[in-house]
Amino acid sequence: MKNIFIVVFALLCFSVKAQQGPAAEVKFPVADPSPADIVYFPLNAPKAKAGEATKPVIKIVYSRPQKKGRDIFGVLEQYGTVWRFGANESTEVRFFKKVNIGGKKIKAGTYSLFAIPNKDTWTIIVNSETDKWGAFTYNQAKDIVRVNVPVKTLAKPIEYFSLTFTEISGGANLVIGWDRTQVELPINF
Repeated sequence: MKNIFIVVFALLCFSVKAQQGPAAEVKFPVADPSPADIVYFPLNAPKAKAGEATKPVIKIVYSRPQKKGRDIFGVLEQYGTVWRFGANESTEVRFFKKVNIGGKKIKAGTYSLFAIPNKDTWTIIVNSETDKWGAFTYNQAKDIVRVNVPVKTLAKPIEYFSLTFTEISGGANLVIGWDRTQVELPINF
């Protein structure tokens, strides 16, 4: 009797599945022309093995637009205008512990990064609003700190908007590069 019940149950399940027809194909979005990336400080933090002392202090999630033969700063990204610091969603920075930027103490947490590029200096902005698309709804009232940093002109252009860190005494420099422009934001811990 048990065997008959199992066979009948299996046939019912098969019958119901057969009536549903073939599953619809899922359409996946095409690859984004400005791929997302992540940079950590220390740079090797995500590769550290369990139990090692290397834990992240900073994590930045950003999208990397390409130069594609265009003039970037002063043309594509206008001087004196708030810029999303990459492409797509606003760039987000997570501090895993308190940091000091431009003399301002910032609590551990997640923030957005914006910039106002100019020919000789940039204003780097740490803002409390996250999960925004671009700088379209940027709210200056939510700024945590603004820091002016000098521009360094590079001999060779960088194709992709790029971020990395270099270690400094008591912290790290966030190094930003794209086209022939490089700026550095000191972050102290």
